[in-house]
Amino acid sequence: MKTPAGKDAIKRITTHYIDGAFVESHGQEVMDIIRPTDGQLIARATLGDEEDTRRAIAAAKRAFATYGRSTKEERANILRRLHEAASARIDDLTAAMVEEYGGVVQFARPIVESGVNAFLASQKALQELPLTRSWGKTTVTLEPVGVAGLITAWNANALFICLKLASAVAAGCTVVIKPSELSSLQTRVMIEALHKANLPNGLLNVVTGLGNVVGAELTRNPDVAKISFTGSVAVGQMIMRDGAETMKRVTLELGGKSPTILLDDAPLDQAIPSALVMAFLNSGQACAAGTRLLVPKSRIEAVKRGIREAMRAFTVGDPADPKTAIGPMVSQKQYERVQSYIRTGIEEGAEVLVGGEGHPEGLDAGYFVKPTVFANVKNDMAIAQEEIFGPVLCVIAYESEDEAIRIANDSKYGLHGAVLGTDLQRARRVASQIRSGRVVINNMTDDPQAPWEASNTPASAVNTASTGSKPFLKPKRSSKSKETLS
Repeated sequence: MKTPAGKDAIKRITTHYIDGAFVESHGQEVMDIIRPTDGQLIARATLGDEEDTRRAIAAAKRAFATYGRSTKEERANILRRLHEAASARIDDLTAAMVEEYGGVVQFARPIVESGVNAFLASQKALQELPLTRSWGKTTVTLEPVGVAGLITAWNANALFICLKLASAVAAGCTVVIKPSELSSLQTRVMIEALHKANLPNGLLNVVTGLGNVVGAELTRNPDVAKISFTGSVAVGQMIMRDGAETMKRVTLELGGKSPTILLDDAPLDQAIPSALVMAFLNSGQACAAGTRLLVPKSRIEAVKRGIREAMRAFTVGDPADPKTAIGPMVSQKQYERVQSYIRTGIEEGAEVLVGGEGHPEGLDAGYFVKPTVFANVKNDMAIAQEEIFGPVLCVIAYESEDEAIRIANDSKYGLHGAVLGTDLQRARRVASQIRSGRVVINNMTDDPQAPWEASNTPASAVNTASTGSKPFLKPKRSSKSKETLS
C-alpha cells in the first residue's frame, strides 16, 4: 500500500494478492474511498479486471493440485497459523473498520474477533468431522470441491473473509476472494496479516474489484468449482443463474427482514433493550438485524413507552467512541436509501415513534441518520417487507400467537428470527414454526459449530450459525464389491 508523506496523506492501493505475492493490478479503474463520518477522501484503490481474476484463478488451480490432497493435520496446522497471523492485527483490523466503514467500535472489535476465531472453530470442526465413512463394502469419502470463489459484503469485511476462508481451508480447497470494493483498506490490512501465515503459494488469492467484473468472472469461469456469496438478493439470483452454466455449487447468504416475536410473558425491561440491540446491530447495516418487532396488541402502549425510554441509550456519533451505539451509513448512496424509506414509512401512515428524516443534531458532515422506530406498522407496508439496511425498526401488533407466527413468516426473506419470552418451552415451540435459517431465543449469541441455512430458502433451525466446512466438500463413493469391477 503506497502512502505519500504527510499526516493526512491519501493512501493508495494498487495491488492484489495472487500466488503468494502482492502484484500490481492489470485493471486500471480507480475508486475513491470516502470516510463516512465526514465525507472526506482517505484512499484510492485500483480495481482488478478479468485478467487479474483469471491470474488468481490459475494460481488457485495450480495450488489445488497439491493442497487438495492435504491431510487433516496439514490443514489444521494452516488454520492455526492463520489464526495466529490474524490475531496479531486485531487492533489494526478494528481501526480500519471504524475509519473506512464507520462501524462502531463496540461492534467492530467483537465482529473482528469472531472472524479471527473462525479459524479455530473450523479447525475444531475439521478434527471432529469424519471425512471417511464405511459400511459393508462401501466407503464414502468427503473430498474438496476444488477452487472456491468467495464473494464478500462490505458490512463485516473481516468476519466474512475469515469465515469463508476458514471453511474452505478446512475442506482442502484453494480460494479466490473478491471482497467488496468499499472495504479496500480493511481488506489490505487483512491480507497483510494473513500473508504472515506463510501459506502455500496460490492457496489464498484476493482480487478487489466490481461485482460485474471480478465477481462475474469468478461465476462464469469453469475452473471455479464453488461460489460462496454474501450480499443482495438480486446479485445472488444472478450468481445462481450464471453459475449453473458450469454446474457450480453455490451457497448464498442474502438479505433479511428478520422478525423478533415478543411474547406476552416477556419482561419488557429486558426484552425491549434486547430487541433494539438486534434491530440496530451494526447501525442497522446487518442482514440478520431484527427489523420487525412483533408485539402483543395488549402490550403495545407499554412497549412504545419502553422503546422511547430505552432509545436514550442508543447514541449516534463518533464510531471510535466506545459509548457510541450507532455510527454513519457506509456511503452517501446508503444514506439516501435509508432516508427514502423513512419518507416512505411516513407516507404509508406509520407513526414515527423515535427519529425521522434528516441528520441527527450536530452530525451534518457525515452519513449519519436518525435511528428511527415506526409504530402502527402493517406487515404489507414497504418498510415492513423491504430490506432497508439502516437503523429503522418496524413495530407490528398481533392478536394471537398464531397470528404472530403468520406475520413472522409473511416475508420473502428467511435468514434470521428471534423469540423473546420467559417460558422457554413455549419460546422454542414458537421458534420452531418460524421459517428461517436461524432462530435465537432471548439473545444474539452464536454457536460457531452449528450450521446456518445461509440462503433465502426458508428452513428452520433453532439458535444456529455457520462456520462449518461442509459446503466445500463433495462425497465420493467407492465400492469394494467384486460385482462393480470391470
